[in-house]
Amino acid sequence: MSRFMIAAPSSGAGKTTVTLALMRLLQRAKIEFQPAKSGPDYIDPGFHSVAAGTPSVNLDAWAMPADLIGTLAGSSGLVVEAAMGLFDGAGKAGRGSAADLAKILDIPVILVVDAAKTAHSIAALVTGFRDYDPKVTLAGVFLNRVGSARHLDMLTQALNGRNIKIFGHLMRSEAFALPERHLGLVQADEIDQLEPWIDHIATALHPSLDFAALRELSGPTLAAQTTLPGPPAQHIAIAADRAFAFRYTHQMKGWRDAGAQLSFFSPLADEPAPKAAQYIFLPGGYPELHAGQLAAAAQFKASLAHHASLGTPIYGECGGYMVLGNGLVDAQGRRHEMLGLLPLETSFQQRKLHLGYRQLTPLSPHFSAPLMAHEFHYASTLKAAGPALFAAQDADHADLGEMGLHIGRTCGSFAHIIAGH
Repeated sequence: MSRFMIAAPSSGAGKTTVTLALMRLLQRAKIEFQPAKSGPDYIDPGFHSVAAGTPSVNLDAWAMPADLIGTLAGSSGLVVEAAMGLFDGAGKAGRGSAADLAKILDIPVILVVDAAKTAHSIAALVTGFRDYDPKVTLAGVFLNRVGSARHLDMLTQALNGRNIKIFGHLMRSEAFALPERHLGLVQADEIDQLEPWIDHIATALHPSLDFAALRELSGPTLAAQTTLPGPPAQHIAIAADRAFAFRYTHQMKGWRDAGAQLSFFSPLADEPAPKAAQYIFLPGGYPELHAGQLAAAAQFKASLAHHASLGTPIYGECGGYMVLGNGLVDAQGRRHEMLGLLPLETSFQQRKLHLGYRQLTPLSPHFSAPLMAHEFHYASTLKAAGPALFAAQDADHADLGEMGLHIGRTCGSFAHIIAGH
């Protein structure tokens, strides 16, 4: 029952490529495991779910209490993809890193190293990561972007000299690259040939993979110690398409486990929110890429206006928050009429990155307790009026002022809520 983490010295080393190949090989071998992503990333888990054939979860050492992490990690096998570099965390102190998560879960780490521009010096790099924190167990490495058989021999000799295990390698190949977008990787359902691509990298990794050694990696299974967050209502309608794709698996699971009925509808297909819904959730996504289509979705817009008039609670996160506003300006400067349920104007014409963890204190009855969240977008607020939804702080407890809006029972903000505090 393998339980381990795939990490790297930094972003761009090939963690996702190696992780997807491993998940597909474990799936082929019919080995049960829970795929997971360290941190708040909501795109990589979609790729995990395809490669593993089962939903991936986020495990966030900054935003989640340890008992919730243990519950979500489950009691079977576990494969966690790290975020950024192994020891990179939030704020000045670097809290919530993948290394912190590995210590909470007590699982070993395999380091993916981009070997393209190194040879014998790789040993110095890996031994530094191995010895940096004695509470983190570095089991070995995967070598990525190896240039040739001779290059592999050099790397192997250097690592063997430091008693560092090599679990496998991938040769340098443009065929292993994933396309990118302004917020990182494209979503899994936007790649037409994703299944063959995953099969290709899995087949490429298989000959060098020390599968027996991988199977021996383990850690304790943590008994479920807490229940997942409960639902805001018994019938929840959730916008779900390429404009509204960023949902956390643990939230959906928690709502289902508590007996809530989840109904999904597509604003891009001009589907109305179900009339019987008691709560409507507009998740984040890429509404700016579909702003014209959303502006023309008459049935969707009429159904949300009707629910708002009835007092149905409506909540929007990031992209969903922007769609709740009066207008959205796209990258070409064109303004599109949105739902008009919040006094908000947003724009993508002048890109500005807003990124980081957020500690949120509710300023309205829509939420009753402090929340841990994450913000990641390039949109700017042109105009916002009305009462704020949250008071926000960053990971270092620095005051960020007020965030979000609420009018009646409609509310939203740019923050993606991860867990209660």
